[in-house]
Amino acid sequence: MSDFLFAPQTQQTMTQIIEIKNLQKTYKGNVNPSVDGLSLSVEEGEIFGLLGPNGAGKTTTIRILCGLVTPDSGDVTVCGYSIKNEMDKIKPLIGVVPQDFALYPSLTAVENLKIFGGIYNIPKKVLMPKIDSLLEIFGLTTSQDRTIEKYSGGMKRRVNLIAGLLHNPRILFLDEPTVGIDVQSRHVIIENLKRINQEGTIMIYTSHHLDEAEHFCTSIALVDDGRIICKGTPKTLIEEAGAKNLEELFLQKTGKKLRD
Repeated sequence: MSDFLFAPQTQQTMTQIIEIKNLQKTYKGNVNPSVDGLSLSVEEGEIFGLLGPNGAGKTTTIRILCGLVTPDSGDVTVCGYSIKNEMDKIKPLIGVVPQDFALYPSLTAVENLKIFGGIYNIPKKVLMPKIDSLLEIFGLTTSQDRTIEKYSGGMKRRVNLIAGLLHNPRILFLDEPTVGIDVQSRHVIIENLKRINQEGTIMIYTSHHLDEAEHFCTSIALVDDGRIICKGTPKTLIEEAGAKNLEELFLQKTGKKLRD
């Protein structure tokens, strides 16, 4: 079972898997940049939390890393490859689990996952054992032939996650992977993500569930106005700020003003 989930290794051995240097992005029509000179690195084995208020620049940063948005300046390397001219080498190494469900509601879980497997060019003889294994891991075997429109929110989240794992990504981007779901589904998702991380997959995670982030992430960066406010392990940052928990630290650093 673990063979299906272990992330493939690149030809390079390195500690820093993602390096972001002086990243800058201002969208057309905006005065203020969405990302303003942002620099950070993500190391081998990490579950890295990119946290911040609405509009802080998290989504833009992730979209740049995934090749969906072009930065105005700065550079990013992923597994040693530059997003400027080697995105074709980066894309097979990454998996993306969006906040919005990327599923066909009138199709079953298995039918949806077969489509994603085809997009990833996974051979059929490899794909079905992967689908079967992941459905079992995430508690969906008995409902695999039901259409997605009949699934609960937690079940949809789990299928959404499986779709991003099918091709064994080296790096997995998780955008609010547990938003709006029941406690049991959240537990299954988080515990299995921890195990998958231990088997070799680096994770970049965003969430507004700060208690979850505090216990899930190995490192975090707080972002606001497109810039890094602080970064480190949750425990160290909380202690240095004299805060009780990550939520208190978050409010100390970003303020209590509403970000609608």
